[in-house]
Amino acid sequence: MKLPTSVALDVLAVYQEIAEAESHVHGQPVEQIHFHEVGSMDAVADITAVCMLMKKLAPDEVIVSPIHVGSGTVKCAHGILPVPAPATAHILNGIPTYSADINGELCTPTGAALLKHFATGFGKQPMMKTSAIGYGMGKKDFPRANCVRVMIGESVDEELPAPTTESAPVASSFASNGDIIELSCNVDDMTGEAIGFAMDRLFDAGANEVFTVPCGMKKSRPGILLRVLCKPEDKENFVSLIFKYTTTIGIRETIMQRYTLDRQIYKVDSSFGPVRVKVSSGFGVTRKKFEYDDLARIAKENNLSIAEVEKKLSDELKD
Repeated sequence: MKLPTSVALDVLAVYQEIAEAESHVHGQPVEQIHFHEVGSMDAVADITAVCMLMKKLAPDEVIVSPIHVGSGTVKCAHGILPVPAPATAHILNGIPTYSADINGELCTPTGAALLKHFATGFGKQPMMKTSAIGYGMGKKDFPRANCVRVMIGESVDEELPAPTTESAPVASSFASNGDIIELSCNVDDMTGEAIGFAMDRLFDAGANEVFTVPCGMKKSRPGILLRVLCKPEDKENFVSLIFKYTTTIGIRETIMQRYTLDRQIYKVDSSFGPVRVKVSSGFGVTRKKFEYDDLARIAKENNLSIAEVEKKLSDELKD
């Protein structure tokens, strides 16, 4: 059976994604990459079937929840590797993922490439009216259901009630998004470069936020107040990292509650190509902004300022 051109292009794009990931982790040109598990007939059939199904469904948007990659190790053609496998981790770079209490590989390079190719955004399920629900069941037994669920429907606009004079006080109507830990320390004997390096390492380790504030210290020395925000379960790791990458001899801990807007990222088509839009909503407000990396890329490619790109996109994509 001859595949429709659009399906064939999708299949090639998915394999190109996998090939580039394998090329990166092996340090070899794409032309020299040899597919192992993903080159089997089963994998080819899986990828082709998904591409054909997506053509038939033809969704306007595909929103994917954060991806559970599993944990532990996996045995593959190159031996025993940590989960997620290197190629999978590379493909999922920049995509929301997490690892919980299931020991095993839950996302393969094939699955990662398919999700990355077809997803228009990642995050929570948007408000929608479902018209069909499907399940894909895996063969392995895990403590939780081994399945992928797909829900098809139409999006609906969230209608928020207008505020009235009888509304409860704002503070009492807001629900906290949970505790967060602030770790802070003062340093006066580090260079700017060393502090910048420490901040980069803390961000790389998964800190929610890292920032500095100028401060005055003993003996009239100018110093830096370093603040790191992290999840409670990550506190011990960040305490160790702060001691490792700074010269401080003491760290303070503050337990806080935080309030955050729900955030989702969508891809929209423009004359400059696909552009990501970040939508933040909740507490009666909705904010939209173009992803900075996309604005910067377009500005460089077209010799424009970021402000010019943002205006052109806003004019082009406005309702």
